Amino acid sequence: MQKNDFSTFLYQISNRPLTVLDASIPRSKYVAIDLSATNENLNSVDVSSSLKFETYINNHIKTHDGLVAYGGYLEVRNIYKRSKHFNNQAHDERNIHLGIDLWNDAGTFIYAPLDGVVHSFNNNQNYGDYGPTIILKHEVEGIEFFTLYGHLSVASLDDLHDNKPFKQGEPIATLGDASVNGDYPPHLHFQIIKDLQGLRGDYPGVCSKTNLEFYKSNCPNPNVILKL
Repeated sequence: MQKNDFSTFLYQISNRPLTVLDASIPRSKYVAIDLSATNENLNSVDVSSSLKFETYINNHIKTHDGLVAYGGYLEVRNIYKRSKHFNNQAHDERNIHLGIDLWNDAGTFIYAPLDGVVHSFNNNQNYGDYGPTIILKHEVEGIEFFTLYGHLSVASLDDLHDNKPFKQGEPIATLGDASVNGDYPPHLHFQIIKDLQGLRGDYPGVCSKTNLEFYKSNCPNPNVILKL
């Protein structure tokens, strides 16, 4: 299945928006946020400090009368410069974001957007990494794909096992805080993955320009199902 075919398939799964947060949150309360390298407002923010970064995000949400800030698919970000996890190869910097981030409070419940089972999970503890992570496997109309949930609470990994089923709309996790989620303001990294390439409990959420075309195809924009 080609990239555009897979994205079209995902879009057509549901006529209504699917959600990974509380379905009662009005769509009007989701506000877009720009965390790209071209956003000059970030030049005055110490994004290496999760507390100062969180203040910036919360002020943005408040200013726009929202409840959730979202965005970031294929965004080129400078925040990853703080971590060697993304920059161990200076000539091929990983700074292009492959999922959608949903910025909300620690402890916020995360829900399965579709029926699925646990494929794998792990606490990815590198500085700047996902922290606790869950990957669900879905099969719709005979087509298998995966969704990844990063920056969760440690408790989210309790009582999980491979192939544990989750029904659409069932809570699967809660958001972690900066002490466990890779040192970020609380948020969900949500990513759709066509082929996990044999990985378990982890998959790149940030890529380099060199590998962008592959990852764009393998990780389509999650907004095709969230429809924000």
